[in-house]
Amino acid sequence: MSKNLDSHIEELGLLQTADPENEKPVYRRQGFDGISTFEELDTKLGEELRKCRQAKDLSRADLATMVGLSEQVYGRYERSSSKMQVSRLIHLSEILGVSPLGLLFATAPHLWGKTPDEADTRFRMMKLLEELPPETMSSIVKLLETVAVLQATSDDPLPATR
Repeated sequence: MSKNLDSHIEELGLLQTADPENEKPVYRRQGFDGISTFEELDTKLGEELRKCRQAKDLSRADLATMVGLSEQVYGRYERSSSKMQVSRLIHLSEILGVSPLGLLFATAPHLWGKTPDEADTRFRMMKLLEELPPETMSSIVKLLETVAVLQATSDDPLPATR
């Protein structure tokens, strides 16, 4: 491997692992419960899809109709026997009125933080931000940008001489 690739892997804390769906080694970030296989990720996504559909009191047939699929084909997503393309995930998010981030968080919360508490806090913040009116959101973005600049400058070491 190249030096650049090695440093990228190290920087992201990736671990070499194997996945039954891939004959070559893959690099993954460890989740809170270890490294999930792709099949386990698909299963979690399917379960979250089912929960969202049921929360909207929609049958599989109803949702399948809105997505333009047969009930059997849609059911494969919930049962994780079919892989979902990102465009389908976006379409389902539109129909269910849920953020794709919510579906992804339920599947891989470790992408939002180093600990379950940190991930949960970040996700709760994102959900709150999604519900704010645009003018409030604009003010909060400016505030967060200011905090980020202040944080970055406070992290910089002071010059040895002044």
